[in-house]
Amino acid sequence: MKNKLKVAVLASGRGSNFQALVRAAAAEDYPAEIRLLIVDNGEAGALGHARENGIEVRVVDCGKRRGSMIPEASQEMYRLCREREIGLVCLAGFMRIVKGRLLDEYEGRMINIHPALLPSFRGLDGQKQALEYGVRYSGCTVHFVDKGVDTGPVIIQKVVPVEQDDTVESLSVRILKEEHRAYPEAVRLFAEGRLALDGKRRVVIDYE
Repeated sequence: MKNKLKVAVLASGRGSNFQALVRAAAAEDYPAEIRLLIVDNGEAGALGHARENGIEVRVVDCGKRRGSMIPEASQEMYRLCREREIGLVCLAGFMRIVKGRLLDEYEGRMINIHPALLPSFRGLDGQKQALEYGVRYSGCTVHFVDKGVDTGPVIIQKVVPVEQDDTVESLSVRILKEEHRAYPEAVRLFAEGRLALDGKRRVVIDYE
């Protein structure tokens, strides 16, 4: 397929959702290609997966404060994406709040996956929050990134029942399986131009 959407992925850890996107993009008829991996951690497991698949990698120093991003990092990430003509930025376990130039330039072209059914249980440890609250169903959400924390418009959600004997680990495993389905699906929809915002919040999906 010609003229595939160029995608950059931001990650901090093992990169299982990054791997899911890479696997999906290996299909000839998939409308997007993973061109760049950016990490804030030089020991991130995602780096090995990228190198095994011939994907360019860059490590960007985001600063020492946990969860935050210094302006210089945002500027550098934007430069990297602009020079490679990136059309979509995907956050995949990126443990920083994106702000600054990167978000300003890519808002509406940046998505994230979160291990809970937003708007419930935003932020860290969504699976633990769900168990502590006692919900019967949890899951994952792919959403557009905005200036809040997990507050952007919802694209796709997958539901996972919560079992009586679930632990954070067991629930996380089942949610992660759905994440690996939801994220490639959302990227495909974006790449095919089948997502639109109805006003500011509701994402309309064209399935025809």
